[in-house]
Order: sequence, then C-alpha cells, then structure tokens
Amino acid sequence: MKISVGQISPTGDVAHNLEVMGRLAAHAAQEGTELVLFPEESMFTVKEVDGDFREAVARDWPIFVAGLAAIAEKNGLAVVAGGYEPNNGDRPYNTVAAFDAAGNELSTYRKIHLYDAFSYQESRTISAGDPEAVPIFTVGGLKFGVMTCYDIRFPEVARRLAVRGAEVILVPAAWFKGDHKVEHWRTLLKARAVENTVWVAAAGSSTDQTVGYSAILDPVAVAVDFLEDEREGLATADVLRKRIDEVREFLPVLVNRRIGVKSEIEAAKTASLKIISGEA
Repeated sequence: MKISVGQISPTGDVAHNLEVMGRLAAHAAQEGTELVLFPEESMFTVKEVDGDFREAVARDWPIFVAGLAAIAEKNGLAVVAGGYEPNNGDRPYNTVAAFDAAGNELSTYRKIHLYDAFSYQESRTISAGDPEAVPIFTVGGLKFGVMTCYDIRFPEVARRLAVRGAEVILVPAAWFKGDHKVEHWRTLLKARAVENTVWVAAAGSSTDQTVGYSAILDPVAVAVDFLEDEREGLATADVLRKRIDEVREFLPVLVNRRIGVKSEIEAAKTASLKIISGEA
C-alpha cells in the first residue's frame, strides 16, 4: 500500500491546522495514498495556545478529532495525527488518533514517555499514557503501531510493537532543535527500523523550534522518501509486506533474539554482589 507523511508547521489555531492537513491529505489522495500521518501537536502547539492550556484542550480536542474524521472521509484515506486529549480535569494526554477512510476511529495512543530531558519538562503539563497500552490497527492489509516523538529513544516500545505483529511503526513528532538533534533523530529512526525489520514512517513538525526531517524508511533503514526542514510537504512511498519478508529472510533478528540472555551490566552486577556477599 502507499502511505504518506505530512510535514506541517502547526500554530495555536486548530482550525488553521486542520485546513493545512486537509489540503495535504487531498494531495496525498491524488497520489493514491491509503494512509497519511501528521506530526505530534498537529492539533496545536503548546507554546502558541492562547489562555489556559487545559481549557484549550477541552475546547479543541472534540473539534480536532471531528476534523480528522472529516478529512479521512472526504479524501477516502486513513488519517493519523497527534493532539492533546482531556483527562478528567488532570493534566491532558499527548494522544495520537487514527481514523479509517470512512471516518471511523481506528485507534488512539497516549504517549508513554514524556519529554523530561534537555531542560524541558513535558510532565509538568501532560500525563503519561499506560505503558501496557500499545495498540495495533490494520489498514490496507498491513498492521500499524504508533510511538510518539521521545518514545523513539526507548527501543523496547518498538520491539513490543514488532513482536505483537506491527509491520509499520508510525512516529509523529515535534523533535526539538539543538546540538546533534537531527543526527539523533535520523539515527533512532534507522535503528528502530533495522533492529525490528519493519517499516518506519515519521512525520515531524517543522517550526522555529522543531527540526522537520520527516521520512519513510524500509526494514533495512533505507529512506525511501524524505523531507528536510521545509515547513510543509509530503513524503510518499509504497510500503510492502513483501519487502519485510525479503529482509527477514536474510536478517531474522526477531527469530534469533534470546529473551533470557542477561545484559553485560546485569551480569556484572550479579558478579559484584556475589563477591561482596562472599559467594564468589
């Protein structure tokens, strides 16, 4: 099947952001795309929201998901994008919503790993999702999983998705700029693809604070199509199960993995404890 990643520069205005996504989705549909992915914060960016953040989330989340459903139905393709979901008066969730080509909800994923790094504290305003909730949904005969932005630094999330059958991992992101950050982003996308022999499709927002660099990578981490730091655009590729099968024929990492093997660090700790206790 053909999928696209849409790179946008979200604002604090949900209506404007939906208009941009609708326009890109229409272009993607003309290319024969069956699923289009948009970035994290496609609903709006936290830094540009007027007034109280929680009030804005409560007001705009229903508008956002209804808008995504309408874009999907109008263009006859699945739409996946990230926004902020109310959480019963608590800090909202950073949530990715997926809709099928008829506008029906396929899945939602709440970001597990909050970006408390590089002097930023996402947990001040956002609640983490359930670590066990890593849903998989099907479009065009392929199985999709989702991990959001900072999640990609944690390989166990992608591995769990792959083991549960995901053939394509979708990565909506708002990857902050900074020293070496583009290199980190590209390296992590490649690693998640090749270590799990899955397709990876990443949609990054491109703003004054975020890098863009959206891409679709095959199961040996070759970027089949990609964007750099342009503010708006589409990358599109034919994502085939056949390619997964070909790669897993000569690189059967999921079959070869040994779950019970301890890491060197764990083994060293065990040896040290034995020495201290006099068992060694």
